[in-house]
Amino acid sequence: MIIECINCNKIFEVNSELIPENGRTIQCGSCNYVWFYNPKIANIKKEIKQDVEIDVKEKPTISQTKKNEAKTFKVESYSKLKDKKNYEITKYKPRKSLSFTKLLSYLIVFLITFVALLVVIDTFSTYLYQLFPSLELVIFSLFEILKDIKLFIKDLV
Repeated sequence: MIIECINCNKIFEVNSELIPENGRTIQCGSCNYVWFYNPKIANIKKEIKQDVEIDVKEKPTISQTKKNEAKTFKVESYSKLKDKKNYEITKYKPRKSLSFTKLLSYLIVFLITFVALLVVIDTFSTYLYQLFPSLELVIFSLFEILKDIKLFIKDLV
C-alpha cells in the first residue's frame, strides 16, 4: 500500500496488513507529522481526483506549478517514482513483539527494582521485625541465599 504524507507529500510504501480497515494513526518518517489514515477515505479521494479536472484560467507561476505538481502526482509505477526528487519510498516491516534488546531492558529494570527492594528491606528491617516477628527468619534466609549466590558467582569467575 502506498501512502502519501499530507504535510510534506513524501510517499511511503507500507505493508497493508499494518493498517486495519477502519484506519489508524500514522507518523511520517520524513517530517514526523502524525495524522489518521483511513484507507476507505483515501480510495474515495483518489477516485475524486481522477474524475475532476481543474481548469486553470490564469497562467500559473513557477512556484505554483511546482506545488501543483507535487500535490497531484500520481504513483503509477516505481520507475516514475524514482525520477522525482521530492519523493522517497520506505518499506516498513512489522516489528517483532519481543526482541532481545527489549528482553534485556526488562531484565535490567527487574534487577534494579529487586536491588532497590532489598535496600529498603534492609534499611527498615528493625521496624519490620517489630511489626512482623515471623518475618525475621524469612528476611535472614533471603540475605543468606543472596550471599550464597554471590559466593557461587565468585567461584565461577
